[in-house]
Amino acid sequence: MSAVYHPVVLWAQRKDRVFVSIQVDDIKKEEIIFDKEKLTFSCKCGEKTYKAELAFFEEVVPEESKQRKGGREFFFDLKKKDTDADWWPRLLKEKTKNQFIKIDFSRWKDEDEVDEEAPGGDPMMGGGNQGLEDMMAKMGGDGFDPGEMPESDDSDDDEIPDLLEEEKK
Repeated sequence: MSAVYHPVVLWAQRKDRVFVSIQVDDIKKEEIIFDKEKLTFSCKCGEKTYKAELAFFEEVVPEESKQRKGGREFFFDLKKKDTDADWWPRLLKEKTKNQFIKIDFSRWKDEDEVDEEAPGGDPMMGGGNQGLEDMMAKMGGDGFDPGEMPESDDSDDDEIPDLLEEEKK
């Protein structure tokens, strides 16, 4: 019987969603069992077998959740059942530290950052640029033109002396 390895699991959340990314190279023969309380994932990678069993902190809605297979990950976008509740303090119901579960900083947002999230942004793809467009419109222009900047008497505008000339003195 061969050993079963635990994959690295990254997670992040929003008020209404939880993102889970299972990190395994070259995923083959994946098996996924998913319900409102738990996600069980197993796959083959070469000669190794990986398995993760995740009992969620709170319930999710499987019918409104998504999953996709990428190059180095299997990604789950899970809809929280109770979207009015506080943010989850951890991914799993169990309070013990799991060395294989880490925060996905590329997708993480704190509770106080939610208002800053760009509308129409896709957390799977890193968001949109609508927020930038809105900010530029509020500034009253189509964009920044450095040619419109007033002249400055700033000292860094002076010419830099030639280093070879300095050495000759």
